[in-house]
Amino acid sequence: MADARAERIAELIEPLRVKPGSRVDLGKDFDPRYKAGLKKKRGVELLHTGVLLLAEYQERLAAQDTYGVLLCLQALDAGGKDGTIRHVMSGVNPQGVKVSSFKQPSTEELDHDYLWRYAARLPARGDITIFNRSHYEEVLVVRVHPELLDRQRLPENVRGADVWDRRYRDINNWERYLTDNGFRVVKVFLNLSREEQRVRFMKRLDLPEKNWKFSAADVRERRRWDDYQRAFSEMLSATSTEWAPWYVVPADRKWFARICTAAVLAHTLMDIDPHYPVVGKEARKDLRAARQELEAEAPEGAPADPYAAGHSVPEASGEQRRTGRTAKRKQSSAPARPTKKGKRG
Repeated sequence: MADARAERIAELIEPLRVKPGSRVDLGKDFDPRYKAGLKKKRGVELLHTGVLLLAEYQERLAAQDTYGVLLCLQALDAGGKDGTIRHVMSGVNPQGVKVSSFKQPSTEELDHDYLWRYAARLPARGDITIFNRSHYEEVLVVRVHPELLDRQRLPENVRGADVWDRRYRDINNWERYLTDNGFRVVKVFLNLSREEQRVRFMKRLDLPEKNWKFSAADVRERRRWDDYQRAFSEMLSATSTEWAPWYVVPADRKWFARICTAAVLAHTLMDIDPHYPVVGKEARKDLRAARQELEAEAPEGAPADPYAAGHSVPEASGEQRRTGRTAKRKQSSAPARPTKKGKRG
């Protein structure tokens, strides 16, 4: 990670990282309006740079096919998860990215352990998977609403007061297992202030095209603001580890939240430092044979290797291809030109 870009990214995101083993008080330790002294115009340029960087490293990640990356996005309602995904991943190859959103669990999902439905959507090697809400819902919304725990039908002997500590332990161990097997876990909490959430809710009510995004349940959940702040604080304290740290991203300014999320993801990919596979000796023989065959097919007057020659050859039209074939047939059927002695060559 000697690249100067990597150093700048690491410097930007370091204040957002939750130090493993630290105790977090979300309301005191992280400012939702923090912007690292940046202005929005500069922020737009940085986001564009970050998107290009992600595209570069995602291609290398897919080519190497050794590591996978899981990005977990958590936030309260109106925190900006959807917009962050849309902007940050705008330049990457969609074939290598999957987004999973987790709503209320189905009957089938409730018939399994609480991590089952999340494990079923993990990334493959070479891929990036984004969890729009994640397994951390099981220690957030389920904790704020204990009645949801009843639906999971846990045995009585494991439903004591220490259920949350056990879940933190389970999640940490699961993420360590994933990391040990080549799957990096990136965790971003979009930290929204109470007032900014109110403003965004009002916008959803005022603009007809945004009415569909609003639900009366959003206001009911907002009444539990303090409960959620405590749950988030305990979650961040208990599950930010060396192998899967949390980043608390200020979310009151959407443009800054997107820059930071892109930076966290880019930092992870640059730390992996994936490389294009090196072709072996036998494969190189096949490449040389393929090169010779393709060079022999070059039209008359065209460079045998347009890329090496610094040219781009436009695709010939159907008429041009037919004309070229006719000319070649005429050339092959014409008599050889006489030599100076009058003999055929």
